[in-house]
Amino acid sequence: MNTKLPTVLEPIHSRAAISGHPLHPMMIHFPVAALIGLVGADAAYVWGGDPFWARAGLWLAGVGALGGWAASLAGLVDLLTVARIRRLITAWGHAIMAVMMLSMATLNWRMRLGDDPGQYVMPWGLGMTLLTAFFISIAAYLGGRLVYENAVGVSTD
Repeated sequence: MNTKLPTVLEPIHSRAAISGHPLHPMMIHFPVAALIGLVGADAAYVWGGDPFWARAGLWLAGVGALGGWAASLAGLVDLLTVARIRRLITAWGHAIMAVMMLSMATLNWRMRLGDDPGQYVMPWGLGMTLLTAFFISIAAYLGGRLVYENAVGVSTD
């Protein structure tokens, strides 16, 4: 029988917060959903050739890139101003993956801007979309570790 009590972590509070609620985790949902939805929009465009999907992909890429950069500012505030977060290797890995993902997403969106958003979907757009989704999965995993293993932005009361 295991009689060891669970360890309660001392929470790491966010500086970029409203009434104690961290902004970064609140802001990432729409950009992540848009960039994951871009996988489906690109696949639908490649499969069916309907220009609707290319236009939808343009908007999804823009919402994902711009919204992601906005969310990253809140995360950057915490990374640079909270010493306990700054000391976590996981936090730096999360930040590096996020910058790589957002750079790829921004390039993908920028490439689609113009008269024919479907012009670059194959092969470059789809490739960047899939690579962005891969980087999202790594950044999300590391972000989850920050929350569940280090109690970043979590109340343990």
